[in-house]
Amino acid sequence: MPDAAAPPVVLVHGFGSSFDHTWREPGWVDLLADAGREVVAVDLLGHGSSDKPHDPSAYLDLEADLAAKLPPTVDAIGFSLGARTLLGVAVDDPGRFRTLVIAGVGENLFRDDRNDAIARAVEAGSADEDDIVGRLFADYAGGPGNDRAALAACLRRPGGPMSPAVLEAVTCPVLVVLGDRDFAGPAAPLVDALPDARLVTLKGCDHFATPKDFRFIDAALAFVGALPG
Repeated sequence: MPDAAAPPVVLVHGFGSSFDHTWREPGWVDLLADAGREVVAVDLLGHGSSDKPHDPSAYLDLEADLAAKLPPTVDAIGFSLGARTLLGVAVDDPGRFRTLVIAGVGENLFRDDRNDAIARAVEAGSADEDDIVGRLFADYAGGPGNDRAALAACLRRPGGPMSPAVLEAVTCPVLVVLGDRDFAGPAAPLVDALPDARLVTLKGCDHFATPKDFRFIDAALAFVGALPG
């Protein structure tokens, strides 16, 4: 029986994607509906149906833009950029979240991951043959409805890596999900920085395959109490 007291579930996609592509198409929305859970659909600034400014400064505070779209209390599931942005909201307003699932992020949150080089690849639609990450992002940014200039501006937004120390403010239970072939890893530094976190490792899974991985779907729905009955 659905839990009438359970909060809505917000789903936040990754870079170069959208709510529909990351969550609706693989069946997340239907599974949550089967469990009787309300879903909050979010497209981050520069993505999907949201505005797509070309000025990097417009993306300075993605966290505030996301927070304005959320109900007072939520269970939240985020992938990659969506996970990073949800963590930022949880640092600023930890009471907003009952549970938080973050996938496709790890130690990369604490290091400078050469965003300008990736931004140039996104703009050009290509990268050097030996730049595997740049080529992956360039290809992914070419998806339907994407604006390469807006996505490059998002990558160039002001600010640097996240500090592990700020994550001490995230008091809700957190599930970290990461493929063992994901360039965002390793996961241990992120798990260690969070006060209440556990890890699910997806064997043989890379970054972009994560949202469709049934192991991620099962773990995330169980964590937020939304397995279909």
